[in-house]
Amino acid sequence: MENPLTPEVLADPVQLTRALVDIESVSLNEKVIADCVEEVLRGVPHLTTHRHGNTVMARTDLGRSQRVVLAGHLDTVPLNNNFPSTMRGDLMYGCGTSDMKSGVAYALHLAVTLPDPRYDVTYFFYEAEEIESRYNGLNLVAQAYPEWLEADFAVLLEPTYGIVEAGCQGTMRAIVTTAGERAHAARSWHGVNAIHAAGEVLRRLQTYEARRVTIDGCDYREGMNAVRIVGGVAGNVIPDRCEIEVNYRYAPDRDPAAAEEHLREVFAGFEVVVTDAAAGAAPGLEAAPAKEFLAAVGAAPIGKLGWTDVARFAAMGIPALNFGPGDPNLAHHKDEHVEISKIRDGAATLHRWLAPA
Repeated sequence: MENPLTPEVLADPVQLTRALVDIESVSLNEKVIADCVEEVLRGVPHLTTHRHGNTVMARTDLGRSQRVVLAGHLDTVPLNNNFPSTMRGDLMYGCGTSDMKSGVAYALHLAVTLPDPRYDVTYFFYEAEEIESRYNGLNLVAQAYPEWLEADFAVLLEPTYGIVEAGCQGTMRAIVTTAGERAHAARSWHGVNAIHAAGEVLRRLQTYEARRVTIDGCDYREGMNAVRIVGGVAGNVIPDRCEIEVNYRYAPDRDPAAAEEHLREVFAGFEVVVTDAAAGAAPGLEAAPAKEFLAAVGAAPIGKLGWTDVARFAAMGIPALNFGPGDPNLAHHKDEHVEISKIRDGAATLHRWLAPA
């Protein structure tokens, strides 16, 4: 296909957003969009460009004392009768408009139009963020070419509705199991019903008082919830086992080990098996580029309650923030859309931050 990312389109972050949205790139199908992005970046003389799979990175090498990263994922969730894009007044509808091709457009627009930024900049466009982490392009590059990601500060262009969302909470999933004894349902007193025993697990969740934690002025609100229950053997059998899957979202002052310890305290007396865990990320507001970025935004940051790839940057020792024009409440929705004014405002903010003084 002819590359739709023409010089005219690249000069306008709104047109660029729409052009990116109109390149279908559901997870594991990012080759076409990665090809288009790579072709553009290899034609920019002030950038050095690399590619790994369907992840494309370009960087300036101007000898600045500090380096920042602008990162965004190229993939989307599966289409839901919301492709290609449509315009309705100040709103652009389509899969990926909010999450997060409008953010990707920021980075690609600046990569092409800002040859002399005040920091050295790494522009990072990666694959497979919306699916399992083993496919995640940021994760794969961090393992294979960690030097590509060396920086003093990073901005992940996830949807935040134009607000800086600092750091992110950690997440943990665990299976809490209740045990019983099988018996015929007609003689239930000969057994112990494991599903009934799950009532105590649910009671503890119902009465659980989640922490609210303030870190560097950013508020984080934890949550612990049952998200799935599996139990039962047959219609005439008293069940001897019931599994309750629990999701725990925890503030970044706890690491996974501390989070697991707390989870086991809550469900003392029950079998607990942790099946998945991802550390959170501290707000990352102390780095000099972060302070200058906040000044360019002109509004106080808030804590990110969900988990994002800023945690991957934090694990590499790179403070990171979330900032993008999309509304996170619209991500993955059939009616996903982004406000044109938010795209323009955010692009202007990033330009103020990165343009030479």
